[in-house]
Amino acid sequence: MRILIRTCPQRSRFLPYLKNHLPSAEIIMDDGGGAMQCFYQALKAAGDDAVIHMEDDVILTANFEAKAQEVIDCFKTMPIQFFSMRKADLVIGSRVEKGSKFLMGQCFYLPQGVSREILKFAPTWKKHGTHPTGLDTLVADFFAANKMSYCLHVPSLVDHRDCVSEINSRRSTKRQSLTFVDPIDD
Repeated sequence: MRILIRTCPQRSRFLPYLKNHLPSAEIIMDDGGGAMQCFYQALKAAGDDAVIHMEDDVILTANFEAKAQEVIDCFKTMPIQFFSMRKADLVIGSRVEKGSKFLMGQCFYLPQGVSREILKFAPTWKKHGTHPTGLDTLVADFFAANKMSYCLHVPSLVDHRDCVSEINSRRSTKRQSLTFVDPIDD
């Protein structure tokens, strides 16, 4: 399974951890265009392949690749969200959600061809150019426009680091999953 990690020079301190635990992961470095442009770079790099899209500021669960592959094997043709902070995760657990409810970009799987289709959709997106950091909003709008659902997997297979956002320093550093278990330490 291909894993594409989006990063920027200011976050390069997180890459040794990720490359140590995911040695075959591909790094997509922001070319200076910002978070959304870096996501477009990752979509282009994915081509028609099925891929896991990941941000650089995640903490992995133990045996991440095996756990992710097991879920992917069950839902091969459905997008899968591997990170969530929703209270329903504690009560409902894993579930299929309407595409319009897609949220968060820390770690998610897109089946074969979907990355390319999102990239083709992006220039026609109603918020194109006005939402420079909303990759999850783009994905949700693409799913909704195409009447797609996605699997929200619980427990989360990654957690969001307790760190200041490079996109907006006013965002809370307390954006962690309620269900994440078995972290791999630095």
